Amino acid sequence: MFALLRPLFVSLLLIAPLGGIATAVEPVAAAAAAAPAQVVSFESEAQLIGLAAKGTTIVFFYAAWCPDCRATVTDLNARWHDVRPNLTLVIADYDQEKALKAKYGVTYQDTFVLLDAKGAAVKSWNGGGVNGLNDNTRT
Repeated sequence: MFALLRPLFVSLLLIAPLGGIATAVEPVAAAAAAAPAQVVSFESEAQLIGLAAKGTTIVFFYAAWCPDCRATVTDLNARWHDVRPNLTLVIADYDQEKALKAKYGVTYQDTFVLLDAKGAAVKSWNGGGVNGLNDNTRT
């Protein structure tokens, strides 16, 4: 679906398979550590609400034709290990998800939307890659 995101998805499949949150039994010592950031593809608004209820969730509106989006993905691929833990990045197709764009007031591709625990938008920003994710999701 997102050809340019494939490296990001492939490199993160061990963290979170597409379409859902990875669930794995961890040793007790590792369970105390923060969970790594994960990437999933957008499936439904119900999915977003479920993810947001569990922790920090950001929707990334990506367009394959967008040079800024491709630059963002390049940064995410290169520096994913620097993304703060316990974060879920949900990739939404900018061209296909018209209702979702309208819900969150997105009018520009390469837009990130931070959700609250009920799935409502808290804030949005354009670009920034890893630094943008970390700067805009500080608690």
